[in-house]
Amino acid sequence: MSDWISYDRWEECVRLERPGYVFEVTNEEGQSLFTPCAIPLQLPFDWTSPPTRFRLVAEAPPRRSSPIPAPEKPR
Repeated sequence: MSDWISYDRWEECVRLERPGYVFEVTNEEGQSLFTPCAIPLQLPFDWTSPPTRFRLVAEAPPRRSSPIPAPEKPR
């Protein structure tokens, strides 16, 4: 993980992007958002305070679901 950067510098995210990494953006209330670089950043509807800082973090591995079970045979 990288050091926190002030959100005032969000436009620099373009040059910080790396494959396999995303940005963690936080607000004053400690809420976090994991996102690729997007200008302007679309904030979640439930954020009541603006973003304050961001950092580059490794992208979480994809979660795989279980296979769908086969349909039951009619009796």
